[in-house]
Amino acid sequence: MNIDFPPPSKGTYNNAGSSRRLASYLEHEDLERMEKGIYTEGFFSLTEENLYKSQVVKDIDNNKAQLLKTDAKFYAIHISPSEKELRTMGNTEQEQTEAMRRYIREVVIPEYAKNFNKGLSAKDIKFYGKIHFDRDRSENNENNMHCHLIVSRKDQANKIKLSPLTNHKNTKKGTVKGGFDRTNLFQQVEQGFDSLFNYDRPLAETFRYYNTIKNGTIGEQLKIQERIDTDKQVGKQENLQQDMEADTRKMGIKQKGLKR
Repeated sequence: MNIDFPPPSKGTYNNAGSSRRLASYLEHEDLERMEKGIYTEGFFSLTEENLYKSQVVKDIDNNKAQLLKTDAKFYAIHISPSEKELRTMGNTEQEQTEAMRRYIREVVIPEYAKNFNKGLSAKDIKFYGKIHFDRDRSENNENNMHCHLIVSRKDQANKIKLSPLTNHKNTKKGTVKGGFDRTNLFQQVEQGFDSLFNYDRPLAETFRYYNTIKNGTIGEQLKIQERIDTDKQVGKQENLQQDMEADTRKMGIKQKGLKR
């Protein structure tokens, strides 16, 4: 599961002003799908679906009490499952879409709220999601379904400032209290996915592995690679054992047939 926070820019992801540009961009796929006679997905929130862009923009843009002109008013989040994870989420595009909304509502947003260390829940987060089905970036035209979130800088009550890009992590003193631990978020939403969809995730597909290979010490990298090599060897032995048992069963069937 790949989750990232696109950095604010002067273009689509400019979050110092209105969310209209980003919301409009998130609708770019709808026209193509409508021309092909394929259903489209509107925006969704924690409790509602098929919402219009105008409602999203109005709600996000009006939730900015006490923010300065240059302050961030919202943040964007990308959630992109792997092909294997998508197959776990469902067999059809519709099943995967419903599973994605469920994952966002039951895992991503609750963990996002919890990571601010302010006693917040999913109900305190003002967000809107838009699911994309774009296959153009896939080499083999594989399912490339992913989800974009627009999350307000302020909570639902328009009182608390929330920034997932802060460098503070669960601070107790100073101007900023709470903070946000992105590493912890990535680990928690991965575990939440595995629990929600009963996904048996190999170590080589975990955030822990990728983070260690990218940021760990040489010793940590060697240790986790050794663990993966061991798991692969165990897997080969288990497969060999299963093959031998299957061959034994086949031989037993053949011998019974010969006796008859």
